[in-house]
Amino acid sequence: MRVILGTDHGGYHQKEQLKHQLQEAGYQVEDVGTFSTESTDYPEYAIKVGRAVQQDPEARGILLCRSGEGMEIAVNKLKGIRAALVWRPDIAAETRHDNNSNVLVLPGDFVAESDMLTIAKTFLDTPFSNEERHARRVQQITDLENES
Repeated sequence: MRVILGTDHGGYHQKEQLKHQLQEAGYQVEDVGTFSTESTDYPEYAIKVGRAVQQDPEARGILLCRSGEGMEIAVNKLKGIRAALVWRPDIAAETRHDNNSNVLVLPGDFVAESDMLTIAKTFLDTPFSNEERHARRVQQITDLENES
């Protein structure tokens, strides 16, 4: 699976660790930055990850920053993106299973680095249920996006 990984300066070290762990686990990881701890604007990386997922619907995105809130807000402005701010594996599974989320946002200040791989793998490995009620709700979100 192709995974597009991005962060601002606040999540740089965690992104580097997670990138290597995901690669070791066999995922195809594309790192869109940032590439240092120098101060950056988080929307730039949220947009890069979101655009990559828009172009490749089979891919999944992962964003990291300190709280995750700004990244989630920014990337969810893009059509077809369903990003979820997640801090536990069960939430990662739920958002994939029920909401067909395609971007995971990890709040680095609130998730232990030792838990990030478990959360990410749960998100990446959990399929969308495609149950009628969940598919209907995701379609309602898509319809709302198409109104504007």
